[in-house]
Amino acid sequence: MKTSDLLVRCLEREGIEYVFGVPGEENADFMLSLEDSSIQFILTRHEQGAAFMAEAYGRLTGNPAVCLGTLGPGATNLLTGVADANMDRAPLICITGQGATSRQHKESHQIMNVVDMYEPVTKWSQTITDPDAVPEIVRKAVRVARREKPGAVLIELPENLAKRDAATDPIEPRRFRRPVPDDKIVDRAYELLRTARSPVIIAGNGAIRRRASHQLRQLCERTGIGVMSTFMGKGAVDMDAPYSLFTIGLGQRDYVVDALEAADVVITLGYDMVEYPPSRWNAGGDRCAVIHIDFEPAEIDRDYHPDVEVVGDLAHCLWMLNKRFERDGVPEYDFATQADVRARMLAEFREHADDDGEGPIRPQKAIWDVRQALSAGDILLSGVGAHKMWIARYYHCHEPNCCLIPNGFCSMGQPLPGAIAAHLVHPDRKILGIAGDGDFLMNVQEMETATRLNADITLLVWEDGGYGLISWKQQDEFNRHTNLSFGNPDWLQLAASFGWQGAYVQRAADLKPALEAALAHRGPSLVVMPVDYRENQKLTERLGRIKVNN
Repeated sequence: MKTSDLLVRCLEREGIEYVFGVPGEENADFMLSLEDSSIQFILTRHEQGAAFMAEAYGRLTGNPAVCLGTLGPGATNLLTGVADANMDRAPLICITGQGATSRQHKESHQIMNVVDMYEPVTKWSQTITDPDAVPEIVRKAVRVARREKPGAVLIELPENLAKRDAATDPIEPRRFRRPVPDDKIVDRAYELLRTARSPVIIAGNGAIRRRASHQLRQLCERTGIGVMSTFMGKGAVDMDAPYSLFTIGLGQRDYVVDALEAADVVITLGYDMVEYPPSRWNAGGDRCAVIHIDFEPAEIDRDYHPDVEVVGDLAHCLWMLNKRFERDGVPEYDFATQADVRARMLAEFREHADDDGEGPIRPQKAIWDVRQALSAGDILLSGVGAHKMWIARYYHCHEPNCCLIPNGFCSMGQPLPGAIAAHLVHPDRKILGIAGDGDFLMNVQEMETATRLNADITLLVWEDGGYGLISWKQQDEFNRHTNLSFGNPDWLQLAASFGWQGAYVQRAADLKPALEAALAHRGPSLVVMPVDYRENQKLTERLGRIKVNN
């Protein structure tokens, strides 16, 4: 068989279900090989949308999908989404075409060094130079992408190599359990917890793996230790559990910091400091004892110097701690501050639940209505902007992987393509993307993809006519902001032109009924609401007063 056929057969053997992308001349052989494949090709309207779809698929399933582009501009268009997947720990395989090896050494049409360009934003980047190496390259690519911590890999296929005959066969995948920590190391961590007065847990991206979340919940049910999650750790514990302390990670001080400052031992669980740097909660590196539990050793940082590193499979590490507490019982911990933090946060969540006035809708009201409209297993996808901060603070989950927030690379433009992928993974669940108007319009062309696939998704757009997060941050730092305003389309005409159901909601009291109608509609729906971003500065001022009072 020719090389492109072998590449597809190897991807099939690995269980790859989807290729998202935009074809070009240099990957035509690969596209024709896909025609006879069990792998479904999803034609997208932009390569960045393809990468975001593959990223969302990877975050929801733990397995990679493929995003595809041709050489040159196809490869550069994919780059942002691939970088986002890599820093947000989503397994992803990027496949790009390339010009023939006979012209790569010289200035030639659309030729650029794609492999070198992708090295900073992938775990591994490799061109195919020998047809018979394809099975090894694919097996390694999938293994590297899935291996903790998951991320993106690149495979480049030159057009002349794609046509050559190959004599090898796919390699049968073999998957093994991850390494586990030594008993002595776990004993050291356990002794710190046994002698602690008020321990607390920071649950990061790694804690939402289902086995890890299950063991974490068992630990907290037994001990009562409170859990605050990073933006990407939402759902590691149930929001309704008494030990849920909700989210940490805002730039300003928040109530949850009180629980951290009252703690004498902090367990970081699957914690990525790219989300929330330790300088924000452990300046100097010795404010409290830190137990680092993760798949990898701790990153070196002057403010993050763990007393114990428990390195290995996260679920197994937690299981080992659970067994020790089961054997010895639980010490008399003091969780009064944690209980107070939870009570104060719950009060804030409910504060605007009954808003029904005219004019722009408060973010708190919007998030309350969204939470009421979605069931426990439904999926919310957030974009990047001021809306992300409100989702991070006010929206919480019952289960892992039910709120996808980009918070490592933080690229805009993800909710619409991500929602399409979420529908493919979970067609039986309600899928809601929340985007700012600036965020949504960055990949608006994927509205056509959603229509073509009859994707059962809803997008809620918060309209403020500008880049609200940037103005918020500029206002905080400089007491003024530059001109960040822009115009928007007629939203209802936009929805109709793409065959979407559309609604524009101007009253807070009408938001929940509009959301429920959109979520009940079979097919894509757009709901747009003017947002009252005056609340941004009010939140900053309120959190600033918390800092003064403490």
